Amino acid sequence: MAFSFLTQEIAMDLGTANTVIFQNDQIVLDEPSIVAIDNNTGKAIALGQKAKLMQERENPGIKTVRPMKDGVIADFNAAEMMIRGFIKQVNSKRRSLFTPNIKMVVGIPSGSTEVEIRAVRDSSEHAGGRDVYLIYEPMASALGIGLDVEAPKGNMVVDIGGGTTEIAVISLGGIVVQDSIKVAGDVFTTDIQQHLRQQHNIRVGQITAEKIKIAIGAVIPDLEEEPEPYAITGPNLMTAHPVHATITYQEIAHCLDKSVARIESGIIHVLEQTPPELYSDIVENGIHLAGGGSLLRGLAKRLSEKINIPFYVAEDPLRAVARGTCLALKNTENYTFLMR
Repeated sequence: MAFSFLTQEIAMDLGTANTVIFQNDQIVLDEPSIVAIDNNTGKAIALGQKAKLMQERENPGIKTVRPMKDGVIADFNAAEMMIRGFIKQVNSKRRSLFTPNIKMVVGIPSGSTEVEIRAVRDSSEHAGGRDVYLIYEPMASALGIGLDVEAPKGNMVVDIGGGTTEIAVISLGGIVVQDSIKVAGDVFTTDIQQHLRQQHNIRVGQITAEKIKIAIGAVIPDLEEEPEPYAITGPNLMTAHPVHATITYQEIAHCLDKSVARIESGIIHVLEQTPPELYSDIVENGIHLAGGGSLLRGLAKRLSEKINIPFYVAEDPLRAVARGTCLALKNTENYTFLMR
């Protein structure tokens, strides 16, 4: 390629909660998937972390939008603004007279419909992508974890993201059985909000509920290393007077129980459909957990006890999909599972 310096390669994990971009094997952007839009002009005024600071604090002239819902594009216009803005941020670091041709690999949920897949492709192309490849997220997270996806043996990955939990059995460079369930980080956050309403009569926003989830989120009531209880303040539902409450991790484990049980049944459902030879590989190698949801305390232990197969949390699980898309970007010629 004569003008290879004009070609720029980007690997993007377009997540419901966060967008991560890799370039030249390095993370060049890791920001919340959120955009703040001026209601009068319709233009983006802030992206990522800056827009997140405005979330739930806007005035009528500004709205914050999370373009991704349940892992797929819910607001096409906002998604395009966000992808374009993020690519521009990455490019602002390089000096070039010419607009580079962008070759991209983007992760998408394995349960995406044709329409949803086209939305991601169109958004990426409108944002400047000339050569766009798509990869299913469980495949990307398996690559990112370091599994040999092309080997003739079964690997199972459970990727608990912001919008969806992706469960897949992979062998010979393809997904053999998969399920994509809409129970993940966002649902856990909502569970915590509802619990505080019902048990403490206190109203909290998404941001506070998410802080609680990160600080003391757990799925079993008896942890070896117990996090400190978390203190919050919010308005009483009836009187609007300020209420102070101290939340323990046992409470969070109790309120997340039903949602985690739905993930468990999703995993069992996929195992039931797995061919016996691959099933025995999985029992031998264990099941790998990735995505932000896998950071909930005690999750691997709870799943291992429930399903009788060892579960392992990947290292740096938040970026497993992004690392996988980065590896796929280097091997676009060889990997047959990439979609153009």
